[in-house]
Amino acid sequence: MPRLKGATVSDQIVRKRKRKPLEDEVSLQETTTPAAAQPLGALDSSSTSTTVPTKTTDGGKKPRRTTKANSGGGEPALARHGSSTVVESSIPWPEHYTRLAQTHRALNLVYTFCCTRKHLATTFDNLKSTVEGHIKRELVIEDVAQIAALVPRSINFEYVDEAMLQINLMGSEENISGKRAREFAIVDPSEMDKNEHKAVLLFEFIDGDLKRQVQHAKTGEPTKVTQRLRNEDLKMPVYSQKQMMKLIEKRNNKFTSAVNAFLNQCADDDVDSVEKLKENALAFVPMPPESRANTPGPERSRLPLTIPKERKSIPEIVDEIKTLEWYTGQIVPDGHRVFDPQPPIYGELNFQLSQDMVNALYNTRNITQLYAHQAEAINNLYGGHNVIVSTSTSSGKSLIYQIPVLHQLEQDINTRAMYIFPTKALAQDQRRSLKELLRFMNSLQDIVVETFDGDTPMAERNYIRDEGRIIFTNPDMLHITILPHEEAWRTFLQNLRFVVVDELHVYNGLFGSHVAFIMRRLRRICASVGNRHVKFISCSATVANPEEHMKTIFGVEEVRLTDFDGSPSGRKEFLCWNTPFKDPGDPTSGRGNSLDESAKLFCQLILRGVRVIAFCRIRKQCEALLAAIKTELTNLEKPEVIARVMSYRGGYTAQDRRQIEREMFDGKLIGIVATNALELGVDIGSLDAVITAGFPYTIANLRQQSGRAGRRNKDSLSVLVGDCFPTDQYYMTNPDEIFTKPNCELQVDMENVLVLEGHIQCAAHEMPINMEADLPYFGPLLPKIAKERMRKDAQGFYHCNERFLPQPSRYVAIRDTEDTHFAIIDITHGRNTVLEELEASRAFFTIYEGGIFLHQGNTYLIKEFSQERLIAKVEFVKVDWTTQQRDFTDIDPIETEAIRRIPGSLSKAYYGPIKIQQVVFGFFKVDKKGRILDAVQVDNPPIILHSKGMWLDVPKSAFDILKSRRLNIAAAIHAAEHSVLSLMPNFVISMPGDVRTECKVALKEFAKKETSRKRPARLTFYDAKGGASGSGISTKAFEFIDTLLKQACERLQACQCLEGCLECCCDERCKEMNQVMSKAGALVVVMCLLGKADEIDVDALPWGEEDTVPAGIETVVPADEGFKVEVVVVTAQHLPSSLKADSRVH
Repeated sequence: MPRLKGATVSDQIVRKRKRKPLEDEVSLQETTTPAAAQPLGALDSSSTSTTVPTKTTDGGKKPRRTTKANSGGGEPALARHGSSTVVESSIPWPEHYTRLAQTHRALNLVYTFCCTRKHLATTFDNLKSTVEGHIKRELVIEDVAQIAALVPRSINFEYVDEAMLQINLMGSEENISGKRAREFAIVDPSEMDKNEHKAVLLFEFIDGDLKRQVQHAKTGEPTKVTQRLRNEDLKMPVYSQKQMMKLIEKRNNKFTSAVNAFLNQCADDDVDSVEKLKENALAFVPMPPESRANTPGPERSRLPLTIPKERKSIPEIVDEIKTLEWYTGQIVPDGHRVFDPQPPIYGELNFQLSQDMVNALYNTRNITQLYAHQAEAINNLYGGHNVIVSTSTSSGKSLIYQIPVLHQLEQDINTRAMYIFPTKALAQDQRRSLKELLRFMNSLQDIVVETFDGDTPMAERNYIRDEGRIIFTNPDMLHITILPHEEAWRTFLQNLRFVVVDELHVYNGLFGSHVAFIMRRLRRICASVGNRHVKFISCSATVANPEEHMKTIFGVEEVRLTDFDGSPSGRKEFLCWNTPFKDPGDPTSGRGNSLDESAKLFCQLILRGVRVIAFCRIRKQCEALLAAIKTELTNLEKPEVIARVMSYRGGYTAQDRRQIEREMFDGKLIGIVATNALELGVDIGSLDAVITAGFPYTIANLRQQSGRAGRRNKDSLSVLVGDCFPTDQYYMTNPDEIFTKPNCELQVDMENVLVLEGHIQCAAHEMPINMEADLPYFGPLLPKIAKERMRKDAQGFYHCNERFLPQPSRYVAIRDTEDTHFAIIDITHGRNTVLEELEASRAFFTIYEGGIFLHQGNTYLIKEFSQERLIAKVEFVKVDWTTQQRDFTDIDPIETEAIRRIPGSLSKAYYGPIKIQQVVFGFFKVDKKGRILDAVQVDNPPIILHSKGMWLDVPKSAFDILKSRRLNIAAAIHAAEHSVLSLMPNFVISMPGDVRTECKVALKEFAKKETSRKRPARLTFYDAKGGASGSGISTKAFEFIDTLLKQACERLQACQCLEGCLECCCDERCKEMNQVMSKAGALVVVMCLLGKADEIDVDALPWGEEDTVPAGIETVVPADEGFKVEVVVVTAQHLPSSLKADSRVH
């Protein structure tokens, strides 16, 4: 179950317990265990048991709060109950352990204090004298090693490079006087004197960090954060004494518990506990780098000396990994599945292939027989049908279109074919594969087979158009370049026999609507030049409705489906691998870093000869994971392998992309870190394993990524590494759902008026609209759009509206692409080369002077950022920290164009233009453990985008109920928004992400005093695509808003979960990871919007934890307090037809 409480935010917030004033003055002398009980100099060994407060699960049901016996009514007090693990021992503690406990307490106290001082590294030398002042004797390394041996998961005690440590601590001296980002200077450690690179001994507790707090505006005392920061300078965090003491106490208790457990174990084994501990501690004595060159540690000693050419089987490798020291049971219960191998099933063709073709198939791919699905599909195509093939990844689908096209070319050399792929990488991959076949076909060796996409040089385009027999392109080029210039492409279109659309499942939702109309425009143009013989071939991943989807996309009825898979598959293993807690025995320590976990697994696999691809959700994670892999390889003393691992994602230059694809295919790379740019079927050679770092938004994405492994019939492995977020933890707790959830249905809306009109205008520009002839292509809405929005000539033909001229296709954006890009220029040592190009919308969030930019896992300092020249200059630096921007996004309606009353309620739904304002106001320097090293303010202008959408104001009755139960209003609104959003596909054909909402951010910013800026209590939904005009999806949802609210209410009431889950009010795609959620609050909001406030049983609602809700009621105010939206009269011709009946002014 995802851990979503009735009214809580994230685990990052400090919980302030209600205690008696005396208990606030916690001191080291007030506890009752040997490790934490007596003054540092006088420890009593008689009492040897303790209670270690821990959680037994990562979330789950919270204990009920009850009123005190004599409270006498009123609101119940907040009661906190913690589960506990007791480790007791009746064995008296030897004097040796008493002294160790004293040393541990002193280390714990001094270390925790040092953690609050940003520029004090906790090296052994820095801690030594202060600790010795407490224990009144010398602190020796061997004692610390023995402590580490007792609590190995809580302590990090090792040598690190002093230069890197210094860089971690740099920066604040310059900031004291109020300097801004542009004035920062960072020393590149590579330029330092070689002699300065000495190792220092670092001591750290790694079982939890202090939570960040701020100074109270009046008292100056540390307190929890209560407001978002908007217009003030960023501040460094402060820490309360109370919080520090709780952490110290927790560690002391844990150490005592570990000693008791160790003494019990030694007694059972009948061994001397002191000698046994000294023996165990030898492995924990840190060794300087120069003295350990020939003594590999346990992690390295089990690795092969070189990467083996022939790897072991996957079960053997998994078993080996399970024996490693860092494996602590990460594979969740029921999370290891094995899929048996499948033998091949062959089929026969109904016609004879040429000897050339037979030779080519044998020489390039060793093929002597076709699989059953290949033969069936090719026979259907030969019989004159359109074909859709829906089989698993890597089942040999490409041969289904390559064989018929080459066979037809052998009969008629003037035959043309067009291969359409959603990505450039896929087109390049298929071109390479086809050219390999043509090398062995004597009659076809010289035909022109080329890509025609945005990267094709202008000088070559005319030649490819005139001479090309097979072109590889994408929907964008067809829409913008080929169809608008049909006169230049006439010869090609007259001879076009085959149109291949691979990865058909990608054309879904809004993008699918655009592609469907582009295909109708293509069929219309071909028919007009006398070509009615085009056959369509489509390949798709396994989906629920492939045949129906193909008919919709191409507008054709004669379709034959092939969905039986005859290809062989090797044994496949699937692992659900949950990131462990920082201290695996202590859930209160919090989950570790999932990218570090993925990096460890990645390295262990590649060093055992397993070729791995790791998928990340977003580009930044992609770079961070590559950096973590490089660090891990360095730690394993395998730096020579670093060059054989690269990342692949959007933004890289065309040359870089091609080089990476080539090296992947040739086997030079043994590991790839990618975003979903490689999720599609690019053949990058044989892959043995897929690691998915964090749940990738949808089950369909996960299945598509998992299918990338085992493309050559060998056994393969797929691993889902769970992050700390509720969605990930839901699937870690319920791994069955990964395998049993049905495949999704693909949906395309052919009646989206905005999309339809755009393509009709494009079609009219290509060739005037003939109402009778063009009705089959564009459907029943054509006459209405033509009469209202187009120019009619004397002959009765309709022409493009003047506002779309001169190039209508430029006005109709078929996907979320941007024309404006920033060039990232590497100026290290005067290099001046373009690293990559970044879309403007991303640039403002990732580029700011003084920030760190990641490219291929390397860190670059941003030296200059010019918005006017669209460039950012960066310089390579070696730093051990990154930067994290601090930003906020406000989504606000501008005008009301239509109003719809909700039946049975006083509430109304509104529709109109929406303004999305995004502001980056500063950044934090963050180390690898997520700790803040510095806070820097930047002065970036806001980014303002416009769209269309709808909104509902939260009624006052909901406000009153939520306040009465201390339920967080922001969490209630966020959960209500997601519950409505998740139901939209029931009424409107759309994909997740086509409509968005204002996701509430778990509080991360620091504010010194309360800001006057508030957010309105409003549910807002807006079109993510289509620019200022929107995409038309929220318009349709607006028509069904009352039914949407009723269904959301029913689902929230029916769902059995306690705190909100993916079934009711959480969303897999929530960009804030569902951290601010209140299921109970969502139900209150929805019921009040429906006018059912009287039906709410207020007493049955849970009590909110007011102390854990810093983003609570004070950040949200009723929408009518200073947030009035202007109501405008909109003439009917400017409104979508579906809204005209609802347009009225109040």
